[in-house]
Amino acid sequence: MNEQYNIGIIGTGTWGTALASMLSKTGNQVTCWSAIPEEIDRLSGSRVHPNLPGAVIPEEIVFTKEMEEVCKGRDILVFAVPSVYVRDTARKAAPFVPDGQLIVDVAKGIETDTLMTMTEIIQDVFRTMRPEIRVRLVALSGPTHAEEVAVDMPTTIVAAGEDREAAQLVQKVFSNQVMRVYTNEDVKGVEICGAMKNIMALASGIASGMGYGDNLRAAIITRGMAEITRLGRAMGCREQTFAGLAGIGDLIVTATSVHSRNNRAGFLIGQGLSAKQAIKEVGMVVEGINALPAAMKMASEYHVEMPITEAVYAVVFDEMQPKDMLNTLMERAFTDENH
Repeated sequence: MNEQYNIGIIGTGTWGTALASMLSKTGNQVTCWSAIPEEIDRLSGSRVHPNLPGAVIPEEIVFTKEMEEVCKGRDILVFAVPSVYVRDTARKAAPFVPDGQLIVDVAKGIETDTLMTMTEIIQDVFRTMRPEIRVRLVALSGPTHAEEVAVDMPTTIVAAGEDREAAQLVQKVFSNQVMRVYTNEDVKGVEICGAMKNIMALASGIASGMGYGDNLRAAIITRGMAEITRLGRAMGCREQTFAGLAGIGDLIVTATSVHSRNNRAGFLIGQGLSAKQAIKEVGMVVEGINALPAAMKMASEYHVEMPITEAVYAVVFDEMQPKDMLNTLMERAFTDENH
């Protein structure tokens, strides 16, 4: 029998709930918290998540409305809230987190004001509020749609952290017959991939919504990865990371899957909806839109050319027409592929 761990999951969205179900099925004790009391009541009572069709939440999972309860006495604490809520959530959790706590972040994004990654935000909060303690941080990222994980479809993911022992423990706890976990010490690279790929998924969706086919989508994925890799290199990340699961792997699945919120939102924009209308239609957080302002700031700060990112930003925030976005990209000055 596998060793059991006591795990707290902060956030009951699709990804947090899918991970909770998987970890519970492999024998771990799992407690979940949400900032929305009604959500806790609904999930605890119905044992189904409205956005995870076909999945049943194990009866063994405990749902709580108390942050202290989800934080205390846990071998692993998972942050599974949208990127824009990570800082506030870390502030709420900080008073209850013990010294040496292993924290796993599964949100993907970059904070616009500070350009911090999610694990950097959590570290920043704890250094400010609890300087007397040390937390161990791991980013968990890769091509993993919650809708598939929730119904036990095989997937692979990366546990990234400078603390190798912490990453290896996450690898051990999260690995099972349906999830294979790899480790990577390039946590910055993994988190940059996780945030930026959502922007390229928006671009892919826009192209599909305009009626274009696989050729253009393949071009966006490939050239989009070139942009992300250029940015990562400029930030000191390892180039191999961008060719791995958290890089091209996650980009492929996010830019092509029917489960992808970013791809879906892009598709709706390509069909003529505004970004606000698309977000409302999707009905869930669209992280690619949240990441765009930070991506533009990073491109400027690190002097990196990111034409697809700039074009998507122009459509989402400057109301450029999608057809004009495509013309802008297709009519750029000639260059070498490896430039």
